[in-house]
Amino acid sequence: MLDAKIPNGPIKSKWEQHRFNCKRVNPANRRKYDILVVGTGLAGASAAASLAEMGYKVKSFCIQDSARRAHSIAAQGGINAAKNYPNDGDSVWNLFYDTVKGGDYRSRESNVYRLSEVSNNIIDQCVAQGVPFAREYGGMLDNRSFGGAQVSRTFYAKGQTGQQLLIGAYQALSRQIGKGNVEMFHRREMLDLVTVDGVARGITTRNLVNGEIESHSGHAVLLCTGGYGNVFYLSTNAMNSNATAAYRCTKKGAYFANPCYTQIHPTCIPVSGEYQSKLTLMSESLRNDGRIWVPKNKGDNRPPLEIPEEERDYYLERIYPSFGNLVPRDVASRQAKFRVDEGRGVGKTGIAVYLDFSDAIARLGKKAVSAKYSNLFEMYEKITGEDPYTVPMKIYPAVHYTMGGLWVDYNLQSTVPGLHVLGEANFSDHGANRLGASALMQGLADGYFVIPYTLGNYIGSSDLPEISTDHEAFKLSRKEVEESLSKLLNIKGEKLVDEYHRDLGAIMWERVGMSRNEEGLKKAITEISALREDFWKNVKISGEGTHLNAELEKAARVADFLELGELMARDALERKESCGGHFREEHQSQDNEAKRDDENFCHVAAWEYTGSKNNPSWSRHTEKLDFESVKLVTRSYK
Repeated sequence: MLDAKIPNGPIKSKWEQHRFNCKRVNPANRRKYDILVVGTGLAGASAAASLAEMGYKVKSFCIQDSARRAHSIAAQGGINAAKNYPNDGDSVWNLFYDTVKGGDYRSRESNVYRLSEVSNNIIDQCVAQGVPFAREYGGMLDNRSFGGAQVSRTFYAKGQTGQQLLIGAYQALSRQIGKGNVEMFHRREMLDLVTVDGVARGITTRNLVNGEIESHSGHAVLLCTGGYGNVFYLSTNAMNSNATAAYRCTKKGAYFANPCYTQIHPTCIPVSGEYQSKLTLMSESLRNDGRIWVPKNKGDNRPPLEIPEEERDYYLERIYPSFGNLVPRDVASRQAKFRVDEGRGVGKTGIAVYLDFSDAIARLGKKAVSAKYSNLFEMYEKITGEDPYTVPMKIYPAVHYTMGGLWVDYNLQSTVPGLHVLGEANFSDHGANRLGASALMQGLADGYFVIPYTLGNYIGSSDLPEISTDHEAFKLSRKEVEESLSKLLNIKGEKLVDEYHRDLGAIMWERVGMSRNEEGLKKAITEISALREDFWKNVKISGEGTHLNAELEKAARVADFLELGELMARDALERKESCGGHFREEHQSQDNEAKRDDENFCHVAAWEYTGSKNNPSWSRHTEKLDFESVKLVTRSYK
């Protein structure tokens, strides 16, 4: 049984009482401890800066050439908090309830309440750092609405919220680098977790410039490496985003929780060609003023401006009158797919719906709409060549965020002692679906306000003898990494890495995407297994391992994706219910809504790696989910 170490007592006092009970490390002793932080997005940068400010010696590892290029920078719409500035009845409890409901009752109550509780502190912290949140006329911070809520609680900086928040965390991190409290390692990729007597004590990395395999030891490892959406090949993630660090930790004993929970974002620029390498997100904030519609009649190929109002189907407003266009992402995505499946999709491919701003422009004026969304409109026009001020945007769902990740307890510690997992890399806060504007909230909550307490508790409770990189465990890890890379280079096949990744993505999108069924999932497992076997026989990687080699980097990541993709399909096959972004066609209501099975599946599925090299297998464990504060009911946004 998995012990989440959830504190006793009322949910409103759990975190406060837990902080009081946490063991502490004397400020004079903190400099004796080396903390390795992998990743420099919001979770990684905020954690590294906070721990260094407290006096720990921190090593920070960044796969990019600058910590500022972490993928958190791509987040657009905003960050939630329960400040209730618009005076529309918001509270910590409301934010907690909306987040649990939005996750379709598959998240851990205690973690979600803590996230909601510290949300207001995040805004104060970021304002103090100088993050330029939008402000309303009276000078107060402005708010806008996001899906899954009937209040305005999302703080934003135009469509660049992630970028501005990351700059705030980055400047805090840079300050600590300047003071000598953080040692920064750019262009490093973590390829293995080093454990000594079952405890995480370091990492093995590859220098992506010169190919050198390096070892780094520490007293604890913090993994802040984001999600695994690129297993689908086409996603809104940066091409460099990958799951290697997290998945390699799985092979060292860290359980992988709920891998089938992936989020399909409803507001993305549709696929335009067979050889497209990624997709572009259009912020959910656009659904505040944009209205989503398709023609009422099948096969209506007229330009949108020629379709009269009475022949348009504003289907989200029709089906969900209470929430309209601001239903949660999983609901909006499925409804878009249903319209396309009916033959009412738009555009050249017929795989899109309209997002129309004509009503908002008529009501507010172009200048007001531009003040809210100008950079998003400019980005859309540059990519598509169409002016969204005069012609409705064409959008369609795309893979965006992953709610699954490494299993962690209340202290953010994985099943490997000493390995803590923050942000999107863990599973803990979002359940089966993430509400918009809560990813930035989770990353900063974990880094600024949770890990400083729980890491101190771990260090204060553990016997951590000094270990150097000369230890046998580090030598063995380096050897295994070198052998794995050498094996890839020596295959000398004929098929490029990108071809395998594209083939895997096609299988995943078709069979493990927005809609899943038993037959398709079983086929996916068989097809991925065959593709993986062919990969290890026929992949072609040019160059050498002793210098910059982007093909080798991609190959190692795709090798991990080929195993993780199968695990995602197996998890989806085992979960015989529909909840949030996990939609099993066999488990839906008469009106095509997700149908949960709380009796048999009100739990977290955590997968233990039990395989050998290139022959993966997993064992399924569970953590029971108890809902003491929010009643388990059928989710409805109608």
